[in-house]
Amino acid sequence: MPELKSATKQESDELRIDHHKLLFHPGRVNDWLKGEMIYPIYMEISPAGSCNHRCVFCALDFMGYKPRFLDADLLMTRLTEMGSLGLRSVMFAGEGEPFLHRRMVEIIRHTRMNAGIDVALTTNGVLMRPEVSERILGTTAWIKISLNAGTPETYAAIHRTRPEDFAKVCDNIEQAVAIRRRQGTSCTLGAQILLLPDNRHEVVPLAERCSRMGLDYLVVKPYSQHPQSRHHGFESVSYNECDDLAEQLDQVCTDRFKVIFRLNAMRKWDDGTRPYRCCLALPFWSYLDAGGSIWGCSVYLGDERFLYGNIETSTFAQIWRSEKRMASLRWTMEHLDVSSCRVGCRMDEVNRYLWELKHPHPHVNFI
Repeated sequence: MPELKSATKQESDELRIDHHKLLFHPGRVNDWLKGEMIYPIYMEISPAGSCNHRCVFCALDFMGYKPRFLDADLLMTRLTEMGSLGLRSVMFAGEGEPFLHRRMVEIIRHTRMNAGIDVALTTNGVLMRPEVSERILGTTAWIKISLNAGTPETYAAIHRTRPEDFAKVCDNIEQAVAIRRRQGTSCTLGAQILLLPDNRHEVVPLAERCSRMGLDYLVVKPYSQHPQSRHHGFESVSYNECDDLAEQLDQVCTDRFKVIFRLNAMRKWDDGTRPYRCCLALPFWSYLDAGGSIWGCSVYLGDERFLYGNIETSTFAQIWRSEKRMASLRWTMEHLDVSSCRVGCRMDEVNRYLWELKHPHPHVNFI
């Protein structure tokens, strides 16, 4: 298989988007290594179950885009509790579009200002209007816009929406960049495109447009087949011939704008091997769905073996310390076949790191 080469300007992934960040939390990792119960560092939250797009690659299409929304008051109460317990960050994304939640702005501001938790968002950007950006940029660490084409026509086909949404999103981005500049806030603004045969010819034009709009980066990431997804049209896609595209994107990079071409993740897609034998990452993160349920892994939504509890009936501490969660962790350690897990799992790099800590090479003292 031809080796994917990394372009010089793209090698500097300062945000570690294509790598893990657990090395910045040695205290929590050391407690875990000692066998202590730890609270998660990161949580993904789905405030809304419904979505205004029907992307052809949607991994969570099996959830059915149900019109369910987390109770804002309860969620904010739980977020305050989670922050006091040591939760460091939240990404609002999930099975729906976060901004479909009518109180999303209030939730974002509470998460940072009252709960002390770092906030991030992944959104399609259609509803991130200027009046929204005005209120959230000062309390959000980063926002990533899902922008999977460079023209209105291809965008409409992939996002399965109206072509007009493309211009609407681009205008919202430009307005957010202008608001950030005026406010002097530090929120990182980026976009991401899932690299597919359908949009490959538009990646470079999209990168150029993102640079002109004033975004900080564009992430080019590989497709990842969700085991439960109803869509299988891209499961045989290959990324072993991306050198030319990487070189073209390298020319778009500047000191201000970066293209993060996720070569590391693409290699895994074509390789598929894992050096670890079990999932060790579950204590460090979790997933909260739009119905209030806490899950150990978003790949296994609906599988009772990964369900920890629900915030409507229990506090987060009760859920995290429950025998149900302990039993789930034991099951995953003893029975989960990680070779059947999703290729490109966000916790893959974390698992590689933790496995190496648990099973060090005999020469580690020769630093």
